[in-house]
Amino acid sequence: MKRILTKILTIGALPLLLGICWQLGSTWHWWGSYIVPPPERVWTSWLQLASSGQLARHVGASLMRVLTGFAIASALALPGGIWLGLHPAARRVCHSLLEFLRNVPPLALLPMLILWFGIGEASKIIIVVLATFFPIFLNTLDGMSHPDEQLLEMGRVYGLSSRAIFWHIRLPQALPAMYTGLRIGLGYSWRSLIGAEMIAAAAGLGYLILDGEEMARPDIVLAGILTLGILGIAADAFMRFLGRRYLWTERKWHHE
Repeated sequence: MKRILTKILTIGALPLLLGICWQLGSTWHWWGSYIVPPPERVWTSWLQLASSGQLARHVGASLMRVLTGFAIASALALPGGIWLGLHPAARRVCHSLLEFLRNVPPLALLPMLILWFGIGEASKIIIVVLATFFPIFLNTLDGMSHPDEQLLEMGRVYGLSSRAIFWHIRLPQALPAMYTGLRIGLGYSWRSLIGAEMIAAAAGLGYLILDGEEMARPDIVLAGILTLGILGIAADAFMRFLGRRYLWTERKWHHE
């Protein structure tokens, strides 16, 4: 119990301190309410958005785009990274093209995507896919490209086939890197989506934040930002849970 309370205090100390400073600054007029509205005003706006169903609609739209884009990016990046990691010659051939695409910001492609696909869901999901793909792909590629040579040699000495070496040595060793890529990619998916929704969307948290700015409602802007942050924390906590649960199991199995 004491350990749990200590952990809660450690995690919540800085947010609590920032909240107190925010409240004090609003009470003592360190800044204008138009610049940074007081916490109670933001909370009231958040409750109004939640009770009216608007918040659920915007969160649902953003979640659908993020999960769809993340799933597509993972389905492309994981096997792509594994395959190129196992084939150095193909990796050298694809290197220049991949580096070019990696260094083009996904939002820079949004005008072209709107011309091709309109302002519907496709253009926004493609932006999420492009932003999410490379963190997952590059981490998977790195994990597959740097196996433990001693374990590989041991597998060959024991007469393991190439398939057995892949499933029992190379893939288990690459799982932590793949997991790191998935965790980073999920964060990138939220960042790219919000930018896309601010440019071309009729629903979503990015649209909600931009709509608050256009109505000169900083309380709505902050309500949207705080909601986005909470969703990001929840998504990362879920990924960390999966990492602790399944990567630990995999490492235990691998050593046994």
